[in-house]
Amino acid sequence: MSHKGHFEIKTDKAGEYRFNLVAGNGQVILSSEGYSRRESCLNGIESVRVNSQIDARYERTIAADERYHFNLKAANGEVIGTSQMYADLRGMENGMASVKAHAPNAGLLER
Repeated sequence: MSHKGHFEIKTDKAGEYRFNLVAGNGQVILSSEGYSRRESCLNGIESVRVNSQIDARYERTIAADERYHFNLKAANGEVIGTSQMYADLRGMENGMASVKAHAPNAGLLER
C-alpha cells in the first residue's frame, strides 16, 4: 500500500458529523453513524484508531441477501464504524485487515 489512508469528516444534510476511513486507493473502508458535535466525531475517530487493533472488537455479520459486512465496536460494545457490503467472506476479512492497517496512522481531512 503506497498511499496512506485518512479519516474524512463531513457534515450530512441533518447537520450531523460523520466520518469515513478511506484507504490509500480512495475506497471507503469504514463509516460512522452521525454525531451531533464535531468533538464527539473526533472522539469516535480516536476510538477507531485504538479499537481497530483489537481482533475481538470486530463483529462479522451476514446480511439477509447473503453479503458480508462487519462492525467495529468499542470496549462498551457500541458500534463505532460499519463496513461496506462484501460479496464473500474473503473480501470482508481483507476489509478488516485494511482498517487495521490504515486506522492507527490515518490523517484527517475535513470537507
